[in-house]
Amino acid sequence: SKSQSGTLDSFVQRAPSCSTAQAADFTDRILNMIVTDMRPLSMVEDEGFQKMIFAFNPNYALPSRTYFMKIMEKKYEDIKGKLKNMLKETDSIALTIDIWTSVAKEAYLGVTCHFLGEDWGMESHSLTTMPLEERHTATNIAEWIEDVIAKFNISPEKIKAVVHDNGANVVAAAKILAEKNGWASVRCAGHTLNLVVQGALKKNQAISKCVAAARCLVEHFKKSELACTKLKDKQQQMGTPSHMLVQDVSTRWNSTFHMLSRLLEQRWPVTAALSDPAVTPRGKHYLDLKPEQWDVIQELNQALEPFEGATVFLSGQEYVTLSALPQLVQSLKKSIQTPAFETAPVKSYQTDVTEQITARWQGLDVFQPESNHILLAAALDPRFRKLKFLSPDEVFKVQSTVQTLALAAKKEAKQKNASEIGSPITTQDKPLTSAKSLLEKILGSSDSSTSDEEDEEQQLSQNVQKEVLMYFGEHPLSKKENPLSWWKVNAARYPTLSKLAQSFLCIPATSTPSERLFSAAGNIASKRRASLSSEHVDMLTFLHCNHSLHSEIIGQPRHQPISCACLLMTVH
Repeated sequence: SKSQSGTLDSFVQRAPSCSTAQAADFTDRILNMIVTDMRPLSMVEDEGFQKMIFAFNPNYALPSRTYFMKIMEKKYEDIKGKLKNMLKETDSIALTIDIWTSVAKEAYLGVTCHFLGEDWGMESHSLTTMPLEERHTATNIAEWIEDVIAKFNISPEKIKAVVHDNGANVVAAAKILAEKNGWASVRCAGHTLNLVVQGALKKNQAISKCVAAARCLVEHFKKSELACTKLKDKQQQMGTPSHMLVQDVSTRWNSTFHMLSRLLEQRWPVTAALSDPAVTPRGKHYLDLKPEQWDVIQELNQALEPFEGATVFLSGQEYVTLSALPQLVQSLKKSIQTPAFETAPVKSYQTDVTEQITARWQGLDVFQPESNHILLAAALDPRFRKLKFLSPDEVFKVQSTVQTLALAAKKEAKQKNASEIGSPITTQDKPLTSAKSLLEKILGSSDSSTSDEEDEEQQLSQNVQKEVLMYFGEHPLSKKENPLSWWKVNAARYPTLSKLAQSFLCIPATSTPSERLFSAAGNIASKRRASLSSEHVDMLTFLHCNHSLHSEIIGQPRHQPISCACLLMTVH
């Protein structure tokens, strides 16, 4: 017993101490882990977790779940305050919105904000994942969005656009906000692209049957443990990657693309596995695809590939996307028409998808540029400033609109400066005012004053016109370059246009950022955490999605933009 006592004493002596500051740091790090990894707060009450923490430091008293809830609420307020300050310093903000239902059958509205920071870096942050307890009418949705921006003290004048999906109630809500506040309504390019491809795929019966057969084949392997085991054996024998087959989701065309791509990769192991009588009983040999169906899948996969690249690129939120949309649409048209496909179904798909693109994005061909944020964003992106996807008349209209907007922005900035600098008249000003009045009587006050104002107005207009002409006269930036880096360097050369660029280039092409909120919220509001209040779901999602505002990880390098140069450079 003496030896045991000695061993215990030596362990206690070696056990690390835990000061108040260290305990606070441990607690904060545990909360950060819960937020970052989207773990339930109840984890701190789990026996295994408590034992692990005790092993790390027996002198640290792990707080209760209630305490972690309180410090989570405090951290939420701290990060919310940081975001408020950032939003206060910016003049142009875009929103993305989406509605989602949790596993607990609770509806949430996701709202994200996007703006350009002082260094021209793209900032994307979550505002809310708020619970919706009333009917999702257009009026209610519009009011909820206004409540969100009020919660963050955002002036309505700062909101430039709302990016949303094609849901009728959301579209109507965006229209209400456009009429009331002047916010541009931008339909999600990702949703539109999905409708384009889905429409073309469903229109062709031969392709629909082929995709259905592929889906049936994948389902067979997913449901049969024997077939799955045999497939793994054949993969090893043939030296094929040990990848599982992918099941598609009918509402997402790109999941169909992934299913077909994986099937093509695994064609021979799949065929070999199916040829085994133990895997495929008599009467079920129809599961294997016919040679002509494999040919259709191969060509269809090739036809869908550019759309997959476009979808991935447009879904990014750390680089400019909206301005690339017109060029991307033209490039997609060209890329789908270029290959000489041999199978009749895919040839038909070529025609159908081109028609779908034209129908869905006809506003990029026949349009009113005065109200087209997409084209104005393209014009203010130095990569696309020549607007080569438009006719000369259309280019002139867009450039004229840019000049009109630039002049209005210049006048507004001048008035703002004058109001900030202006001071009330003092008694010392009176003699000067009297002398000025006397001089005006001699020279003709009204004519002179009007003439001075007209001269000043004309000078202002000429300066803006010169700036616009110089900008559009420059060579376009390489499509591989970052337009925001270019503006950071050239903002001083184009002081008025740079302000416009900040208004338009911050707008995302898709509502994917708000959809991503629900990927996090889905994990947080899982069955295990269904007892969480909707308010705490909002807080945890907010903290998880705004991790870049946590002091511990500020300064992390930004992700590099996904390269889509091959698509963007197709049309010159």
